[in-house]
Amino acid sequence: MEVEIATIGGYEEVGRQCTAVRAGDDVVIFDMGLNLSKVLIHDNVETEQMHSLDLIDMGAIPDDRVMSEIEGDVQAIVPTHGHLDHIGAISKLAHRYDAPIVSAPFTIELVKQQIQGESKFEVDNDLIKMDAGETMQIGDDTELEFVNITHSIIDAINPVLHTPEGAVVYGLDKRMDHTPVIGDPIDMDRFREISREEGVLAYIEDCTNAAKKGRTPSERVAREHLRDVMMSLEDYDGGIVATTFSSHIARVKSLVEFAEEIGREPVLLGRSMEKYSGTAERLGFVDFPDDLGMYGHRKSVDRTFKRIMKEGKENYLPIVTGHQGEPRAMLTRMGRGETPYDIEDGDKVIFSARVIPEPTNEGQRYQSEQLLRMQGAHIYDDIHVSGHLSQEGHYQMLEALQPENIVPAHQNLENLAKYVDLCESEGYNLGDDIHLSRNGNVIQLTE
Repeated sequence: MEVEIATIGGYEEVGRQCTAVRAGDDVVIFDMGLNLSKVLIHDNVETEQMHSLDLIDMGAIPDDRVMSEIEGDVQAIVPTHGHLDHIGAISKLAHRYDAPIVSAPFTIELVKQQIQGESKFEVDNDLIKMDAGETMQIGDDTELEFVNITHSIIDAINPVLHTPEGAVVYGLDKRMDHTPVIGDPIDMDRFREISREEGVLAYIEDCTNAAKKGRTPSERVAREHLRDVMMSLEDYDGGIVATTFSSHIARVKSLVEFAEEIGREPVLLGRSMEKYSGTAERLGFVDFPDDLGMYGHRKSVDRTFKRIMKEGKENYLPIVTGHQGEPRAMLTRMGRGETPYDIEDGDKVIFSARVIPEPTNEGQRYQSEQLLRMQGAHIYDDIHVSGHLSQEGHYQMLEALQPENIVPAHQNLENLAKYVDLCESEGYNLGDDIHLSRNGNVIQLTE
């Protein structure tokens, strides 16, 4: 059977992930993501109202026109998890394919919300929920399986396409967390079983932290770091504000719990904070206090800020969006003095997030921090652990899977080279069984 991989997006940058795998006449597309930095550099861009071709020209979503070169029919569109760099282009591209969108329950719910907010295209692809550990027949000779992994968002999976030539493992994005705060540990036993019983024809791997030595810590480590910081502020009688990835439900859960431990009322503020946490609670992934406030609409947020200022900042912990310095996010507005919440000399701002290593994000985050410091804020930075494998995790995955072919992804070409070096140290060879690719290329694995 012919097996080929189209590297559509995410092979020259961090963002707009998209990969297609063809096995015979059957094609599966993994991820359809957004490169948010290409949107943020433009003022007041409303992607919901834009045409896909304009977003492709901006470099904001994958250029899937290479799919016209792929023989066969798309049988499924499979986003691995709910981050925008993996689902943000579905509402712009999925309608081109007569195929269902198949993913884990939390991700499907987020995709549904993306589609409902779309203004330009009518997306009526079927939405199919499939849990980790389950399989689905794809055509006559291939099968799709979800393997449970751990990442910085709940309900993440690594999909595996089983073909007569061996398994194709799509390995974006994960870390090896054996003690997650929410959900089950990564299923390394299943990865080893696939390698042992079937063999892995190809492994497509996220290279975000390939240059980092050692092992990415568990979310439990970040939780204890955050607990230590919060407990150190127990007697502080001024304002404390926290920010993290709104999609990082485990971290939000920790912030809510520790706020209550130090006698403060937590409140979630910002549209995405309300969306992700509200969805996770509604689906039963997390059990927040019944009286936890979640407010996304600007008027509701400002009313909450006025109440906090009236009743005393020392009684509350606002948990807000804006950890990357996004221009319209809550923390950035607070830094510019555009909310009723007054940041005063000595107030604490906790960044339970790391800046995404991309120039737009780094510049915006720097500006946000300077605005906060100019108002007298003290900043607690980098209370975080990554959601991506470091070097020792990569070695473990290669040992577990023993893949015949490796396709590095999720980085620019300079940083993909770090992963190539790692693979070569394990006996693989660039141009032979390591396939370094650009966006829009097709890799022929078997003929």
